[in-house]
Amino acid sequence: MTAAGTPGAGLVARGVVRRFGGIAAVDGVDLDAPIGRITALIGPNGAGKSTLFDCLAGAARPDAGQVLLAGRDITRLPDHARARLGLLRTFQQIAAFQGLTVAENVRVGAEQVHRGTGRGLLGLPPPGRDTARAATERALRLLDLDAVRDWPADRLPTGALRLLELARALAATPRVLLLDEPAAGLDQAQTARLGTVLRALAAEGTALLLVEHDVELVARLADAVYVMAAGRVIARGPTASVLADPRVAAAWGAT
Repeated sequence: MTAAGTPGAGLVARGVVRRFGGIAAVDGVDLDAPIGRITALIGPNGAGKSTLFDCLAGAARPDAGQVLLAGRDITRLPDHARARLGLLRTFQQIAAFQGLTVAENVRVGAEQVHRGTGRGLLGLPPPGRDTARAATERALRLLDLDAVRDWPADRLPTGALRLLELARALAATPRVLLLDEPAAGLDQAQTARLGTVLRALAAEGTALLLVEHDVELVARLADAVYVMAAGRVIARGPTASVLADPRVAAAWGAT
């Protein structure tokens, strides 16, 4: 595995702190999301997971610490600049363009593709070698959305909207993908599809970091798990050993 903080290391957080008034919602977090791996971030509600995601994605600036992408310090870059470098995210609250069709929503992601990086995932076209239309078509097929491509986004049920948001992110060929509760609202078949796509993305060299409350999904998918409670990481390591830790069960509970 590439050493943290060097090119190819994926996404790295070191000593990240985010305060609200006198309260540290994120308190000195170190985290590594390496390329080609699925890393899960779990913990009870209010643990600081979404705040940490905001710091990693650029929606919030840490009060202390560093965020590195492939060895580059991106701590002070805004979210749109991180997206151009290949750091994409999905949201706990679904963010679809309700006035656009499904295909048009995915096309928005394809048009964010970074020119000249020469990479593609899961058959998606490398930037500069294909069109945004081709990227859109392939992303729709990957997430089984082609049949509803012409539907307005506001006609989709919650599960399909989740897949739409992921398709839009995939069309932008991310280097690192942050997923905030990606299985929320999915039925069994959709969850299975999600797992297949995420495993394939990791195999193609994407770094994946997901916040997820579904313990069975985490156990099946994640290579490593970080557990947060009260703003701090209280456990980390290979998935099976972390999930078997009694401290983790006590902190995570049934959330």
